[in-house]
Amino acid sequence: MSDPLLAYRDQFPILQSTTYLINNSLGAMPGAVAERMKDYADIWATRGVRAWAEEWWKMPVAVGDEVAPLLGAPQGSVSMHTNVSIATAVFLSCLDAKGPRKKIVTTELQFPTVQYVLEGWASERDVEIVVVPAPNGIGCDQQQILDAIDEHTLAVSVSHVEFRSAYINDAEAIARRCRDVGARLLLDVFQSAGVVPIHAQEWGVDAVVGGCLKFLCGGPGNVFFYVDPAIAPEMTPKLTGWMAHPAPFAFESMPMRHREDAYRYLNGTPQIACLYAASPGLAIHNEIGIDAIREKSVRMTTLLYEGAREKGWTVTCPEDPTLRGSTVAIDAPHGELVAAELNARDIVVDYRPGAGIRVAPHFYTTEDEVRSAVSQITEILETKAYERHDSVAGTTPT
Repeated sequence: MSDPLLAYRDQFPILQSTTYLINNSLGAMPGAVAERMKDYADIWATRGVRAWAEEWWKMPVAVGDEVAPLLGAPQGSVSMHTNVSIATAVFLSCLDAKGPRKKIVTTELQFPTVQYVLEGWASERDVEIVVVPAPNGIGCDQQQILDAIDEHTLAVSVSHVEFRSAYINDAEAIARRCRDVGARLLLDVFQSAGVVPIHAQEWGVDAVVGGCLKFLCGGPGNVFFYVDPAIAPEMTPKLTGWMAHPAPFAFESMPMRHREDAYRYLNGTPQIACLYAASPGLAIHNEIGIDAIREKSVRMTTLLYEGAREKGWTVTCPEDPTLRGSTVAIDAPHGELVAAELNARDIVVDYRPGAGIRVAPHFYTTEDEVRSAVSQITEILETKAYERHDSVAGTTPT
């Protein structure tokens, strides 16, 4: 069938030589990123410190405005940060743990870095962390998540799409429950942004954290943080810095005053070079539109899922495509070694214990590439080509 999204393949240099199926970890780099990085070097070289006033000072929110349509968020509501740990800590610093709300709800499948930040914050404030289990390792029972959120809940931290299994949580229902009981929701969209529709403001999500590193093809150092403008006056961060001040170059002493817009969630000097790298991928995604990307994603992951099941392999992701993000984790025999051999053949995937070989197509992936990945796994197992990678067993980071 005709696939108009393949017209964008030429914009990604790595696709000319590599079957790139690792978009859930690092999206392919648009060729235009090289030009944008040159722009950064040129303005620094020719304008020096004047670059702050002429362009750089605006970028943490200007790039956020490029992200906003992909989150279903209004302009001026998204700020850019260096990583999820920092953005999560900024969110937590807005909360008051001195009252009767002494519970944070998360899930067993939440990405570990978020769990670590929650643990550190809660342990100093006598706040309990309630972890909703996922016995099947794929997804939590959605009603269990909702039932765990009550009048004693201060905040909820869940992923829209789980990183191991690509299971899609019902973010709208969770947001509704949080609003009903007065809890704050931080929705992690790192595995959904750029490939699954997000309607943060429509759903009533209080705050969103995610990044451009993966499906948005924007590289590292580009994490975004959205706060619903309706609750922003109640969300004043204690983890802050001079970039959040309404007059940062006045260098006022304490007490701190915060801006009323998305700048209020910034802290120290921003990561300017990274922000230049984010824009080309964001422009492409905004041009295509998430609905078209999602339609293709469902088609590609269905090919993968059905192909893997036909081979008799365990697939650790939802069968229902409406509950599945854009990753299919195949728990084939000798999975870690098979993944190493696939990478040696320029079929780029990764492996996660408890999940298997993670294969994540994107809008620029062809059907032939998806079918080839399945056939290559078959051939590697039949010929035992994976055996040459015995030395890597157990070394894959989780």
